[in-house]
Formats: sequence, structure tokens, C-alpha cells
Amino acid sequence: MTKLKLSGVSKAYGATMALRHGDLEIEAGEVHVLIGANGSGKSTLCKIVAGSVRPDRGTVLIDDRPVTVSGPRAAKALGIGIFYQELSLAEHRSVAENILMPDLPRKGRLFVNREALAETAGRYIALFAQVAGEDLTADTPVGRLRADQRQLVEIMKALASKAPVLIFDEPTSALDRAQVDRFFEILRGLRNEGRSIVFISHRMDEIFAIGDRVTVIRDGETIGTTTIADTSPAAVIRMMVGEQEGLAVPQDAPPASATGGGTALSVAHLSGQGFSDVSFTVARGEILGLGGLHGQGQSALLRALFGAPPAHSGAVTLAGAALRTENPRSAITSGLAYVSGDRGRDGVITGRPILENVTPVHALRNRLMLASPGRLAAGALPALKALNTKFAGLSHPISSLSGGNQQKIVIARWLIDRPDVLLLDDPTKGIDLSAKADLFALIRKLAEDGLAIILYSSEDAELLNNADRILVFNGGSVRRELAGAERTRYNLYHAAYEAA
Repeated sequence: MTKLKLSGVSKAYGATMALRHGDLEIEAGEVHVLIGANGSGKSTLCKIVAGSVRPDRGTVLIDDRPVTVSGPRAAKALGIGIFYQELSLAEHRSVAENILMPDLPRKGRLFVNREALAETAGRYIALFAQVAGEDLTADTPVGRLRADQRQLVEIMKALASKAPVLIFDEPTSALDRAQVDRFFEILRGLRNEGRSIVFISHRMDEIFAIGDRVTVIRDGETIGTTTIADTSPAAVIRMMVGEQEGLAVPQDAPPASATGGGTALSVAHLSGQGFSDVSFTVARGEILGLGGLHGQGQSALLRALFGAPPAHSGAVTLAGAALRTENPRSAITSGLAYVSGDRGRDGVITGRPILENVTPVHALRNRLMLASPGRLAAGALPALKALNTKFAGLSHPISSLSGGNQQKIVIARWLIDRPDVLLLDDPTKGIDLSAKADLFALIRKLAEDGLAIILYSSEDAELLNNADRILVFNGGSVRRELAGAERTRYNLYHAAYEAA
């Protein structure tokens, strides 16, 4: 019996189509796997079901009855529970309070029934007692827990909803093998009770261990659904890739830069928060890509190289000399540059004019205590022009610019004084196609001029069309290196999803 059905669902954010045509049909008593590449639309589809995103069009049926999921409360009333990829825990509250936060047991209207709270939450904690650790108790503040324990609490919170339809968006990303095995035992029990489960994972072994059927989403559209028993990891990946298996460099884009300028940066057995035992070299004039699904250690590696925070162990050499970046200041003075796709957190200086946003690195590297605006502007304008930055005047506030032009300001600040290595951490996130074209044209020109560039992008096409080599990450480690003719979409997905 069909429990949940979505037909022709779509969602756009301005000119960006997050979901073009989503179809999904979930049976009662099944674990239904939803799979797709970064940005394919799978999380958007789940958020529509959970009521946190309103679709632009399409229909949603529960038990063959059309419904409108107007918000999270409406979803809960309709019997839908969700585990979000981004954890939503209250750190200063206890484990028990977080598990039952939506429905804290009351004693009268004002007071929480502490006895009922501890008893009910204890039942969910007991489900994972053998794998959670002794320090995970009902009274423990969530802020004291490890990452894996927090994820378990979020899972308990979803289970406590007792919803007939449960959605788990990458629930195992921080769990160890024993914790995953226990979680799967619980899911099989729920399935046997007739519950409907939507499961999103980036691990092919998990998908084939727990799933009954799999639906593939590609480029915002549902491609098809098949039973797990009748398919294989390679077949699933081919559904994800479609006909775009090759490199497929656009006609108007020059090929990736030629290398051979000697080693600029060498990394040996580097480990840190979010990544482990990473080794590679990047040459002058080379664009080295970091691929794989989002959150597999790529951004953590780039931030560690920039000293934010530094790595725990391993060795890094720059131009043959040992490099120790204890913080971003030391990284900048050593010749490293870092551009984040999160310009609001790591880039833009809000409330300040464009000139002050584009020149702070220049001031730091040259130890400027005082400088005339005219001299600063003279140094900044060539970098801004190279990126085709559109602005009325350097004295105007940074907030007067579009998102794409704000990102160009952030990038231009590193080009006034040329660095030795440019670290690009998903730099095109949230900018328009024109700004992306300007950025990659400049990246290729910088590489041709001998700059070493390390590029992480959550968009596979950006890596395939611009990187000379791609290191594919999974679980914080490099799983495969793709170079030359191996740089295909199929090989990229194959390594990212660990399809053996």
C-alpha cells in the first residue's frame, strides 16, 4: 500500500531551480533509499515532505489523500518525522529534553514532568546503550557530547516522534560501524511494524545493506526507481550519471592548465578535524581539484592548510621549505590565500566600504599602519578589473553589491599581492553564472601564470571542466586520484560512493 506519494513537485529560489520535477512513492513497511549527487535536489524533496520548504507546484498524497504540508507542525500532524543533515539540537539542554523537545511531558500547564521525561527518553537512550558510551545519559547536556553521540540523540529525537513516515537525511555520517549496525537493526524493526522510511546516504554499502527500493534524482529530476535486489552499485551510479559520463568540457571553456612548473606545495600524512592521513602535491601552474560528496573533509583540509584551525599531525612544505601555519595570519605571510564560499562568515566585512573589504590582506602583508586611500585604490583596481567586478565606487558599502560581486571583492583582495598557493573552498556557492564564468576564466589565467591552485567545488562539472587532477574524498580520506582521461563523471561518482 502506498503511504506517501509526491508527483511533479518543484521548487525554485529566484533563478535557481533546486528541484525541477520530483516524483517519489513510498510504500508502507519499506526502507526507501533516495540517492543523488551534490545539489541534485534530494534534500529539497525531503524538506518539502517535512514542511520546512513550500513547493512551487506538484501534489503530495498521504494514504491516497491529497494534503498540503504547510509547515513542520502540519507535517507532524500528518505523521511525518525527519532527521535533518544539519543537527538541530539545543546544546545547553539535556539529552532527555532534546529527545522530547517537541512534546515535553507536562505537569499542569507550566511545569515539565521530570519523572515522565526521564522515563520516556530513557527508552530511546536504551536502544543505543551498547554503542553510545556510558557518558550519554538522560541528564547529560548535549554540549558535552561527541559528534557521534549528538547524531545519535538527533536520531532518537526522530524516533520519539513515532511518525508513520520517517525521513533520515544522511543520519550515519558521524557514526562508527557498531553504531550504524545498531541503527539498522532498529530501522528493520520499524519496517517490520509497517513504518515507511526514507533513507539518504552517500555510502553505497549502507544503501545495499538497508534499502528495499532506491530512487535516483539527477539535476533536480527523478530519474527512476528500482528494487535494491534487482540492481547493483555500478547500475545505480550509471543512473546518477546518465549520458554525461565523460569530461564534456564546454565549447567556450579552454582546457585545464598545463603543469610542469615544479612542486609548489607538498602535503604528507596530514590529519586534522574532519580529515585524516591526506597526502598530495600540487605543482606551480596546476589546478588540483578536491571532489566527492559535500562534507567529506575537503573544506576541513583547506581550512587546516590555512591554519583555521591547524592540522593535528603531518607535514606540509611550501617551495621545499617546511610550512607551519598556526593561524591564518601566519598562512597569509607564508604565501597562502584562502577564499570561502561562505562570504558572510569568512569573507565580507559587513558595514564597511568596498575599499576596506578589498585591501586588508595587502595591508597585512605589507605591514601598513597608515596608507592613503588613493594609493590603496590604485593597487586594488587592477585586481577588481581582472574579475569584471561591477561597483559604483570604492567608497560605497559592500552591501550595495550583488552576491556575485561581493564574492569578487573577496577574491580580488588576494590578487593585489600575488600569493604562492590559492585555496578555493567552494568559491562559487551562491553566485550567478556570469560571475562563475568570470571567476573560472581568472583561475585558468592565474594557473597559466604559474600560480598553484587547490579547488574544492560542490558542483561536479566545475571540477571536471577545470581541474588537471581530482582527489576524490570520502569519510575524510582520499579514495582515488583522477587524472587525464580518468576525469569522468562516472569515475568521480564511483569513488565518492565507494562502489566496489
